[in-house]
Amino acid sequence: MLTREDFNRLSDKELVDRILDGSGNEGFGVLHKRYYRKVLDKCYGMVKDRGTAEVLAEDIFSKVYEKLPSFRQESSFSSWLFSITYNHCIDYMREKKHLHYPNWNRENEIPQIMDEEEEAGDRITYEKLLQVLEQIHPEEKALLVMKYQDNMSIKQISSALRITEAAAKMRLKRAKTRVLFLYTRQFLS
Repeated sequence: MLTREDFNRLSDKELVDRILDGSGNEGFGVLHKRYYRKVLDKCYGMVKDRGTAEVLAEDIFSKVYEKLPSFRQESSFSSWLFSITYNHCIDYMREKKHLHYPNWNRENEIPQIMDEEEEAGDRITYEKLLQVLEQIHPEEKALLVMKYQDNMSIKQISSALRITEAAAKMRLKRAKTRVLFLYTRQFLS
């Protein structure tokens, strides 16, 4: 019989295996403890309300527990967990703000080509960038965070958002262009 300390030493994969074979239900508590703060921070980054982020984080862990048998372990547990986190937050934001991305994108057109991209890059500040990120669609924000903060591949992003790789690439490019356009218009004009 494993002790709590033994469970804490197990890898995510070992914990998942034990949970799935019924020999380690304590393992989910360890996974929760390991990742709760990261999930909470990702939720807060999306919704900007601590109470809502806490509710979303708990909902996500409930969903993860229910879906654990469907986890095929083709990626790491953390990647799978963060995919669920982003999807849950995006779904929440879409429902709350009634934002359907294709419609929102049509209503918020941006120029196709931005020539100032290289020039603006040297003058972008983190604080101002955060302000701009709050003005874009939650799905675009999630794409940028997944790519540049979490270092997820296009394949992982497309899987997380349940879109094709081509759509993920196109939306990521559009998100970068929109952020640059808004930043330039607000802070560099």
